[in-house]
Amino acid sequence: MQPRGSSLVRLVGVQPRVAVIGNFDGVHRGHRAVLAQARQLADTLEPGEPGRVIAVTFDPHPMAVLRPEHAPVTLTDLETRTELLLAAGADEVHVLAFDSAMAAWTPEEFVDRVLVSELDVDGVVVGANFRYGSRAAGDVETLTESGRRAGFVVRGVDLAGGPMVWSSTYIRTCLAAGDVEGAAQALGRDYAVRGPVERGDQRGRELGFPTANVATAGVAVPADGVYAGRLRRLDNDESFKAAISVGTNPTFAGERQRRVEAYVLGRDDLELYGVDVEVTFAARIRGMRRFDSVEDLVTAMRADVVRAYELLDF
Repeated sequence: MQPRGSSLVRLVGVQPRVAVIGNFDGVHRGHRAVLAQARQLADTLEPGEPGRVIAVTFDPHPMAVLRPEHAPVTLTDLETRTELLLAAGADEVHVLAFDSAMAAWTPEEFVDRVLVSELDVDGVVVGANFRYGSRAAGDVETLTESGRRAGFVVRGVDLAGGPMVWSSTYIRTCLAAGDVEGAAQALGRDYAVRGPVERGDQRGRELGFPTANVATAGVAVPADGVYAGRLRRLDNDESFKAAISVGTNPTFAGERQRRVEAYVLGRDDLELYGVDVEVTFAARIRGMRRFDSVEDLVTAMRADVVRAYELLDF
């Protein structure tokens, strides 16, 4: 008898299960194209029986285990990635704790342990450049052959995008250059970071622009500069227009810590200390500069606020 996931024999009334596999850092438009193909496959494997799409992802990023000195800074933490995957069409998210033992699995072991034993899939959809198993020995072709033996179908999806292929690496490159508009094009949404509001030195309040100092350790932030965007409270979903500073405040001697600070436009009455917030970057206003005086800095900040209103009121 064929396994339950076989395209030849299927138990009546059992929902087809289709897995998508990847790091899914950022859950960008390319990732969502893979998820869309998985949804289509899941809903057509069994006529009249809607299927389930399972996003299989890794934590930590495999490079953090295999070559930590080359591990990329992440675009999303695991919680945010999970939220985005579910919003993009996954019915569930299956997180694999990646370690040196898993890194040593052959492609066949990965298929047997995860896709067959744990998930009992009927189908798998991956990007055309998908590699898996020890020394990345497995690819779409080997996965397809394993699927024939185990009884699940495999679809490889061509990489999407243009003129640059949508990828997490491309998005990191955009952010490193301060090109938040380019990052947004690949993501299909404005780039955002999350974290709790910490008590800073309150210098912004003294200058007339109280800012929320947001802790963003471990995730990518745009290049130093000033941006227009939004600040959203995660406890009540209240959202505000904001001017956002990223950098080390070079006008003030001794500043070394890189910060993300958001000034909610026109508001000086918000109490945000300890609140988890999301800061979204919509457009770049200017690069970070050192000013000769505090007065010059304040003048520039006023201009930044005006420009932020202009960019956010389109």
